[in-house]
Amino acid sequence: MTQQDQSLESFSTLLDVQGLADKRGVTLNQVGVKNVEIPMQVIQKDGKAQTVQALATMSVGLPAEFKGTHMSRFVIQLSEWSQNKTLCLNLKEFLIEAKERLEAPSAFIELKFRYFIDKPAPVSGLSAPMAYECVFKGSLDEQEHYRLILSVLVPCATLCPCSKAISDYGAHNQRAEIRANVIIDPDTEHRMVWIEDLVAGLEEASSCPVYPLIKRVDEKFITEKAYDNPKFVEDVIREATLLLRDYKGITGFSLEVEALESIHAHNAWAAHAENFFVEKV
Repeated sequence: MTQQDQSLESFSTLLDVQGLADKRGVTLNQVGVKNVEIPMQVIQKDGKAQTVQALATMSVGLPAEFKGTHMSRFVIQLSEWSQNKTLCLNLKEFLIEAKERLEAPSAFIELKFRYFIDKPAPVSGLSAPMAYECVFKGSLDEQEHYRLILSVLVPCATLCPCSKAISDYGAHNQRAEIRANVIIDPDTEHRMVWIEDLVAGLEEASSCPVYPLIKRVDEKFITEKAYDNPKFVEDVIREATLLLRDYKGITGFSLEVEALESIHAHNAWAAHAENFFVEKV
């Protein structure tokens, strides 16, 4: 018998406390692991895979008769998928596997990561990667009902319509952020929602996009574009709402727009949601 075989045999004789029965009669909605740092391969719109550093939260429902779940199995599955799989908007296969591995009635996965998009400047065309905060959040319940939410945080710029209207020259402008949470249609194979397209559409709702790299000709264009396109946060969120209402592959959404005000000690903020609710796993 090899040393490895001896170790496995010794391991198999250890008491599995978490596998013991529990008699309190309390079913738990979610039990699992949080803040697991793991590299993942995310499919880009161009078909290539981008490696991202994801922060994973993974859990399953725990029946009342089980004392505990097998925490190591979560990390094992994440590790295997990190090495052998690419991720896109369909995480149902991952969740089915999690339910089988953990012998659980339901499963949940959340992956937070920064996704890079090469973004050319508007006039010079100089390009550099720009990072966007993204989240994949998927769940599969006891009835095999699958739900996936994609979240993106899009930085942009707004120029104040009121400031432009009352000033003899100029108008105050500032960075702003659009946060969108969109529910992906489970039958979205033929109408894929790409992060790149969603980001570009949300940027159009603002006074002007922001860029990772610009030259003077770009700065002139950006300044004038924002001045010609003044918007309150209310304007931005309404434009974003019109975009998402008719977006193929999206069945519901929530939006937040926050302007990081340049002349106020506070920020301007707006929120709106349609066909969107937080669902228990």
